[in-house]
Amino acid sequence: MAELREQVLDLLEEVCENDIVKENPDVLLFEEGVLDSFGTVSLLVEIQERLGIEVSISDFDRDEWATPNMIVKKLAEMK
Repeated sequence: MAELREQVLDLLEEVCENDIVKENPDVLLFEEGVLDSFGTVSLLVEIQERLGIEVSISDFDRDEWATPNMIVKKLAEMK
């Protein structure tokens, strides 16, 4: 889980172009404007390419994927 967490935080940092995801993994990505709909699509593509976890846009619920920690948890469940 620790390895997945690091990979996801690295991915988020790149996609969001913001290091707040590592500094505060409970930041509300959408409410704070760190991640938008374009970034979400990029994130899902990167998750599939780098982590081998396929997440369709219909599986993506903003409320369940609201923070970096929540994203790590969801991906751990899907793995």
